[in-house]
Amino acid sequence: MIKTYRRAFLLIVNSENSGIIESYQQEYNSYKYEGGIVMYYSAGTYESFAHPEKPKNVDQKSAYIIGTGLAGLTAAFYLIRDGQMKGKHIHLLEKLELAGGSCDGRKDITKGFFMRGGREMDNHFEVMWDTFRDVPSIETPDVSVLDEYYWLNKHDPNYSLCRASTDRGKDAHTNKKFALDKTSAKALSKLFLTPEKALEDKKISDVLPDSFWETNFWLYWQTMFAFQRWSSALEMKRYLCRYVHHIDGLPDFSALRFTKYNQYESMILPLVKYLESHDVRIEYGIDVKNVIIHTIGSKKIARQIVYLKDGKEQTIDLIEDDLVFITNGCCTDTSCYGDQTHAPNLSNLKNGCGESWDLWKAIAAQAEHGEYGKPEVFCNDINETNWMSATVATSNEEIIQHIINICKRDPRTGKVTTGGIVTVKDSIDNWYLSWTINRQPQFKSQDKNMVLIWLYSLNTNRPGNYVKKAMRKCTGEEVCQEWLYHIGVSENKIAGLAKNACNTTTCFMPYINAFFQPRKESDRPRVVPEGAVNFAFIGQFAETPRDTIFTTEYSMRTGMESVYTLLDIDRGVPEVWGSKYDARELLRACYYAIDKKPLMDENLSFVEKKLLKIVLKKVKGTDIEILLKNSGLIE
Repeated sequence: MIKTYRRAFLLIVNSENSGIIESYQQEYNSYKYEGGIVMYYSAGTYESFAHPEKPKNVDQKSAYIIGTGLAGLTAAFYLIRDGQMKGKHIHLLEKLELAGGSCDGRKDITKGFFMRGGREMDNHFEVMWDTFRDVPSIETPDVSVLDEYYWLNKHDPNYSLCRASTDRGKDAHTNKKFALDKTSAKALSKLFLTPEKALEDKKISDVLPDSFWETNFWLYWQTMFAFQRWSSALEMKRYLCRYVHHIDGLPDFSALRFTKYNQYESMILPLVKYLESHDVRIEYGIDVKNVIIHTIGSKKIARQIVYLKDGKEQTIDLIEDDLVFITNGCCTDTSCYGDQTHAPNLSNLKNGCGESWDLWKAIAAQAEHGEYGKPEVFCNDINETNWMSATVATSNEEIIQHIINICKRDPRTGKVTTGGIVTVKDSIDNWYLSWTINRQPQFKSQDKNMVLIWLYSLNTNRPGNYVKKAMRKCTGEEVCQEWLYHIGVSENKIAGLAKNACNTTTCFMPYINAFFQPRKESDRPRVVPEGAVNFAFIGQFAETPRDTIFTTEYSMRTGMESVYTLLDIDRGVPEVWGSKYDARELLRACYYAIDKKPLMDENLSFVEKKLLKIVLKKVKGTDIEILLKNSGLIE
């Protein structure tokens, strides 16, 4: 089959990379630990609906969680719900005065609203939904966060009516097509099936042809996930495998689901309220500098937490019953903020410097064989790992009409507006600007007539199309001018509207793409390193198989896996959704990847057509033929 039509069927079998099921087993069997501690994965409802028994000796244990991002909060949740640990034994250590980590959303009373980034969700975020089904809504009595979220997205499903614009606000008419040439399609198929080991330290540009950069597929992919040509080929392979079931929803975002409000109010606050209701302590102003780990034979034991509080160094001494959960690395470390009249101050930025990186480096230095990862792989080139975002607040009717003209929806209805980002194709060689408007209001405190627009730029060091300077050097007002230009506002009105009708805050994030740097598997520490007795790594820079970083699910999965491993909880962690092993999803992905054309309508050579006819004759009257017909690949 592979020799008949590689472009489509490489997604099913490949003579050079056979054994996809064997690869699956290797990935998952590798996540067993010494000392009787075994964390395992499960699928289906049998274990997902079950409640585990109380872990042995849990009442004797305490937990210290470093960082209150989604990973840390999720770890605390599972310590309570499934680990059945007393809340008063759980201590969350947070440097800032607000929980949430990178999942923020706040209003500065003098500068305005800030949203560094946003989060979209997938229906197969198995850990996330396992968590939020038991977290009560803080808006609706007797309803879970999952219920609230589920109903919202059922009643108001997400999809985009304009994925990209050109010529100052005109629809670019990508028409939901990927526009993959044969060479690019073949290369993508090969990447899908190449083992991760063979992709270590490779860039996307090392495995995909030059023609790929001109396809709509890359336009969609790069702007939706913030990949660059120099990003990790390994991570791109994971994304391809993880979301193969959503290939049809990539062009119009119909695969995505969003929260009602910003991520802080919709996800973080309910989790914090849940934990506080169980007497969990969140201690703010705790700047952790190191976790001292002793190696005794094959055992690795966390013995001390070193931290600063009010500028004074203090310590927490640990015993083996004290569990430590370490958030190593942070994609929003050393974020630099700007406002309407000030550009972000970048003068203090330096490669590899940041409190989360300093902590990870201090821990990694204690490893004997690199088992705590290599932080320098991710944080040593700010020029490759940065991008910049902005939040525009406006109530101006003229601006809102320009928005309506592009996205075909009024943002003041409270429903889906853009349905995801609108990418400005004209800016690819400049800022490479994209913008989005989620359901309004994004903040409960937001004025009912106000609209918040979030935008971001992948190229922060290039001049804009209208504002002839790099985005990183721009005030909020100047950033707004560039956006107003691209949505079609008359040039003679741009400056006045940006100054008087909008308020724009900005944020430069030097490490926001750090986790996409080319890497080896060992560059990120396992959630629980081999031999670790009482500590784990959580968050975006811990390694768990098959799942994709830069997602809420990844952080939450590491939180769950860490608790289940250290407490030896006898319940399976829900596996990453296995669509890459589903022939139906693979065939469907083929159909959409070739822009919904039957195989016989493709530009095949005489030999390819001949061989394809032979194959189709062989499978006639079988389930394979039914699968091919159901997918649309044959008529």
